[in-house]
Amino acid sequence: MLVSAKEAIEMMRTSPDCQIVDVRTREEFDTGHIEDAINVPSETIGTEILRELPDKNQVLILCCRSGNRSEESAAKLVDLGYTNVYDIGSLKNWPYDLVQDW
Repeated sequence: MLVSAKEAIEMMRTSPDCQIVDVRTREEFDTGHIEDAINVPSETIGTEILRELPDKNQVLILCCRSGNRSEESAAKLVDLGYTNVYDIGSLKNWPYDLVQDW
């Protein structure tokens, strides 16, 4: 389900187990990402439960560079049985600060 940045921030505030999942490559992730996000590149999401995301009921908010990979990854996660998957789409539309890993 596509959500706005404002909705995502509210979910982050109200859901203590909420996890931001950035599905870009590691190189893209390192250039700037949402604070406390984890990097799970879209190509690593397949047919098995992810060790980084063992709780299928956890609130997951996905993002990527343009919105395509997060949409595809969200669909893959739902197919794997994850129940609370949301997509903010492109980080280009994220109006808040990003952090960098250097």
